[in-house]
Amino acid sequence: MDIRKIKTLIEMLEESNLKEIEVSQGDESVRISKQTKGDDAVEFNQLSNRQTESININQNQSQKKYANHDGNLVKSPIVGTFYRKPSPDSPPFIKVGDSVNKGDVLCIVEAMKMMNEIKSDYDGKIISIEIDDGQPVEFGQTIIVIQ
Repeated sequence: MDIRKIKTLIEMLEESNLKEIEVSQGDESVRISKQTKGDDAVEFNQLSNRQTESININQNQSQKKYANHDGNLVKSPIVGTFYRKPSPDSPPFIKVGDSVNKGDVLCIVEAMKMMNEIKSDYDGKIISIEIDDGQPVEFGQTIIVIQ
């Protein structure tokens, strides 16, 4: 798929209230989605036969969000949906200010109907939760900061 067409789709997405666009042309498809927390970044994947490419737009803007935090960044190990609670009527696993130990469950990332517990690799205090409950996360995206 032509990069000019992809850029046009990105511009259309940014100007609209839509959160995601998916277009298929032959055996190629493009899915473009924008993050819902501010105008931090727009990411899209172009799938072509057996190739997968990711392009991050405005990456510097999304990284500024974490620049003021002094601590360990917990990043999503998979693409999926972020959940702070084990179920809708349960309390969240953690809150800002909570102390956690290595191995404690911090959140869940749902991918393909599988609930994946994300455990802490650090002992410390939660100083920031970067993603809202129910929001999509990308591989390697910072979700929690522990000091």
